[in-house]
Amino acid sequence: MLFSLRELVQWLGFATFEIFLHGLALLVFSVLLVLKLDSEASPLSWWVVFVPFFVADGLSTYFTAIVSVRLFQDGEKRLAVLRLFWILTILSLKFVFEMLLCQKLVERSRELWYGLIMSPVFILLQLLMIRACRVN
Repeated sequence: MLFSLRELVQWLGFATFEIFLHGLALLVFSVLLVLKLDSEASPLSWWVVFVPFFVADGLSTYFTAIVSVRLFQDGEKRLAVLRLFWILTILSLKFVFEMLLCQKLVERSRELWYGLIMSPVFILLQLLMIRACRVN
């Protein structure tokens, strides 16, 4: 069962524009990943493949800062702080996961085990579960 856009906005806390931005980043990442994996002599590094996610995170952070400042100016101080805290928590966990995964793919080191790489995703899923229970 797919979620409606209204449910996604309510549960994730992202605006529709931010969801579109992250979806577009996923599409560009998928194309770059295919180009990277298709040819063994590909000039693309793993850092270049992950650039769309990093750009989407940065733009989403910028958009969140603008929305929070506007909410703060309109007198919605509590909502502005809660939204800023929630979105920055989600984006920072997502960013840490992307950085660890990219570092693992580049270095192929045994020191970074996949449980450590996936730990921000596990925390993020727990936070989303709690938020889904709180939202009607």
